[in-house]
Amino acid sequence: MKLMVIILNKTDALDSLLEGMSAAGLGGATIIESSGLATTLSRLDSSIISASIRAILSGAEEDNRTILSVIRNDQLEIARKVVYNTVGDLSHPNTGIMFTVPIDFVEGTRKNRSSFEPAIAEPDEQTAVQQQSKEPEKAAKKHKLFGRNKKSRNEES
Repeated sequence: MKLMVIILNKTDALDSLLEGMSAAGLGGATIIESSGLATTLSRLDSSIISASIRAILSGAEEDNRTILSVIRNDQLEIARKVVYNTVGDLSHPNTGIMFTVPIDFVEGTRKNRSSFEPAIAEPDEQTAVQQQSKEPEKAAKKHKLFGRNKKSRNEES
């Protein structure tokens, strides 16, 4: 699994991109309004940015959108094609960037929810009995790990 992140500067393509992702089976995304450092600094009345840099950035006032989506490894190429077909070549300026980060754990996706809900909702009797029988073992291990029990402390006094 991967976390796919798309920072979309070309926000007029957002609707088409989301429709394309959905049609390609890449459902489930979070869209966050965001802005880049240069854009944010250009809005500040600060001496950090000189007048010449402000002039360069003055046309880049529009915010962008950050799209987060958990995808399977085999969906990456499909996602790249959808982005390329709707947004264009990301190597062009003011288009956006796209990257993925490996995920070693995920919970809450539709696939995971449906497979775990019955086990969590209704534990069977055998599982409950097994858990109860392990409680004395856990208590003994806890005493062993975290110190002696009350009786042995009193004996030393």
